[in-house]
Amino acid sequence: MEASAQIGVTGLAVMGRNLARNFARNGYTVAVHNRSAGRTEALIEEFGHEGAFVPAESPQEFVAALERPRRLLIMVKAGSATDQVIDEFAPLLEPGDMIIDGGNAHFADTRRRERALRERGLHFVGTGVSGGEEGALHGPSIMPGGSAESYAVLGPMLERISAHVDGEPCCTHIGTDGSGHFVKMVHNGIEYADMQLIAEAYHLLREVGGHSPAEIAETFRRWNRGRLDSYLIEITAEVLAHTDADTGRPFVDIVQDAAGQKGTGRWTVQTALDLGSPVTAIAQATFARVASSRSELRAAYRPLPGGTRQELSPDEAESFTRDVEQALYASKIIAYDQGWTMIRDASAEYGWSIDLGAVARIWRGGCIIRAAFLDRIRAAHAADPGLVSLLAEERFAREITDAQASWRAVVAGAARHGIPAPAFSAALASYDTLRGAHLPAALIQGQRDYFGAHTYHRTDREGSYHTRWAEPARPEVRTDT
Repeated sequence: MEASAQIGVTGLAVMGRNLARNFARNGYTVAVHNRSAGRTEALIEEFGHEGAFVPAESPQEFVAALERPRRLLIMVKAGSATDQVIDEFAPLLEPGDMIIDGGNAHFADTRRRERALRERGLHFVGTGVSGGEEGALHGPSIMPGGSAESYAVLGPMLERISAHVDGEPCCTHIGTDGSGHFVKMVHNGIEYADMQLIAEAYHLLREVGGHSPAEIAETFRRWNRGRLDSYLIEITAEVLAHTDADTGRPFVDIVQDAAGQKGTGRWTVQTALDLGSPVTAIAQATFARVASSRSELRAAYRPLPGGTRQELSPDEAESFTRDVEQALYASKIIAYDQGWTMIRDASAEYGWSIDLGAVARIWRGGCIIRAAFLDRIRAAHAADPGLVSLLAEERFAREITDAQASWRAVVAGAARHGIPAPAFSAALASYDTLRGAHLPAALIQGQRDYFGAHTYHRTDREGSYHTRWAEPARPEVRTDT
């Protein structure tokens, strides 16, 4: 077979098929392969007119169809399936060729695979792809890791098929080894938090404000024309406005209130613990999904007392809606800031040198959390590459200050009414924790020293100390001399 394809895609489920079509639509010749040949045949039959495809039945034919250096994109289920495909194709490749993993792989697996293939002279490019099946076809946000050499060859192709905002591609070289999949993982963690915050806002507007789903849909449409402008706010309005065709009831009332997940939120929380990165809003959003699916626990708790409900007047309901908008916006800032902090922490830990402003730039289009205020995050990091927190930027700090009364009123009101708002509450608690001049951690250090002689540091002099609690006089000794 003549080597005529600039890129090859193996794994032709929805995401793989649509990425292959995206490449072809952008003028590239694409080799396509699937373990079951029926999917390859279906792609050619249905979409072959969209561009130049080279179907291949065997791995050998597939690799032979690729121009050097070969660019082989794997789109299979994360985990052992990815390893199996790598083991199948790597022996057929030559030094300088590259394997690109576009699935939702765990970044630690990507680091392992990159090391192993590097020893064989192959480039392994762990690549985060966000935007779902529509994004894959029309332009996703793309987060490739791997070597600079691989990006020099592959990057222009990925940039071409990515979403574009203001003429800029939503794709950039994130960093070495597992950085691309790490950033995609954190993107999904922020997505969990964003969705939970929006869901809590809806719940409060309905249960406390007394509004119907259709009315709340209009509220979200209005918010989407302002500073909350984002893809998730946009689709929330569509979901809330939708009526079930069979029953005539609001769609949200006929769907079971048990949220699913594919694991990336859980990975984010687990990894944040390893890094010591306090992503509390993301964690609470993840646990909220878990709790929603614990039917037996929910049944056991259901008869127990909750808060007190008080019907609001029309003016009070309108005021409450304004408060919820403030609380939602402030909480979103905290959740996004936690995500950026985690990326910064990992970049330092793994030596990735990630450009945080570039991350904001490539998330402005194509991805699920695309939002208007990402351009401000990009600008803030461009103005100050060493920016420690979004709240160190003047405008974000002012908006958080302006939201204080409403934010606290909403969280307190949720507690009084017995309406769960774990992500709102976690975001506010995180804010208060980090701004606090004095925290109760001093007491915890005393407790740790008492039962485990773990030592502590004093506020008035240097060194580590231990108090001999068992002795009547409880003398203090310095332990680092």
